[in-house]
Amino acid sequence: MSIPVVTVGQAQEDLVGGLERLHGPVTVVRRCAELAELLAACQSGLARAAVVAQGSEELTASLVDRLGAVGVAVIALTDSEGESSRLRGIGVSAVISTVESAALAERISEAVAQFSGRGILAKEPGEPGVAEASPVPQPGADDAGGPRAEAGTGKIIAVWGPAGSPGRTLLAVNIAGELAAEGKCVLLVDADSYGASIGAVLGLLDEAAGLAQACRLADQGLLDTASLLRVAVPVSTKSGTLRVLTGITRADRWTELRAAALALVLERAKEVADVVVVDTGFCLEADEELSFDTMAPRRNAATLRSLELADTVLAVGSADSIGVPRLVRGLAELDAAVPGIRPEVVMNKVRAAAVGRSPERQLREAWDRYGPATGIKAFLPSDPEAADTALLSGSLLLEAAPDSRLRSGIAALVCAPDQQKRRSSVFSSTAKRSLRG
Repeated sequence: MSIPVVTVGQAQEDLVGGLERLHGPVTVVRRCAELAELLAACQSGLARAAVVAQGSEELTASLVDRLGAVGVAVIALTDSEGESSRLRGIGVSAVISTVESAALAERISEAVAQFSGRGILAKEPGEPGVAEASPVPQPGADDAGGPRAEAGTGKIIAVWGPAGSPGRTLLAVNIAGELAAEGKCVLLVDADSYGASIGAVLGLLDEAAGLAQACRLADQGLLDTASLLRVAVPVSTKSGTLRVLTGITRADRWTELRAAALALVLERAKEVADVVVVDTGFCLEADEELSFDTMAPRRNAATLRSLELADTVLAVGSADSIGVPRLVRGLAELDAAVPGIRPEVVMNKVRAAAVGRSPERQLREAWDRYGPATGIKAFLPSDPEAADTALLSGSLLLEAAPDSRLRSGIAALVCAPDQQKRRSSVFSSTAKRSLRG
């Protein structure tokens, strides 16, 4: 069966035109004057592959992602080694412009076969649970058989929770701090597209929106480890250092957090950090169903993609008569939005005044009776004094309230058992003296 192809631009000796004269595996169904026309043709379902003979510098990860969402593989012609590397980083198959037409046709067939083999067409665009349908482009992946960048070995922890301020940011920030205190290399990412607040919690006077900068570079295929570390703000504490990609400074900037670009940022982050902690937004709505333009950016794509890529998802809820039902409903929505996910449930703000005597027992019994099959992993006590002290000083609990029960609960959630014992009540007096020294 012939592969329908749309093209844009002219190559040396009109190689793309040469495809039209081949009686091989590809058929040129339209020659476009510009990328916008090519995009429209692909969106109409006209082609399975797009050949960009000129103007490859206009290709971005988001554009490739949207073409992938309608089942189109992208092949670009370029003689620049640097441009070839950039294109491969955003999921484009790059070939030299002097390639023979027959070889180009074979390359198109290979790209389409690899594209379909990765399961890109498993779901139709707009189907619930798909943030933006194409898979994560691998930084440095070379479809031509060249050297392929090794996948990062870091782990991603995504902190999610339903609406109502259950404590997502508090938990994410202090998890990152505890892991950094353990000696881990930690990158903290604020991917909340509704109310990014990590910068404010840590007392950062940063208005640069580090994550938006990183996404912009990733979208252009220019994000490497050096540039990622350059836009990530270092935060030093007395017990360790972590880096932070601050969130968007205004909610109306959510369009800067495209799913394809964010996926590249997180993949690159895994190369430079042992642990990547992501503070996500609350909303899981598959908003592509609400839009007639399937090429439009998605408001909740940053949250959905972060959850899809996470190795561990912590679902945090407020332990009261409003927060618990919200969490139960939210977990059902989470399962529908990201099928197969197994979140670890964390009950936050646990207090007898809201639940009754023996609050942990009361919550566990109610959860076993009415909640989902997912058990409760941890209970974090309500400690507004410690939380307020940390927020007022723009610091972590391990600095502002090192002996608080809340800090101990978060440390127990993420730290190794031997590290917890060595700290006693988080830190022994000897350890405190050594840190000060």
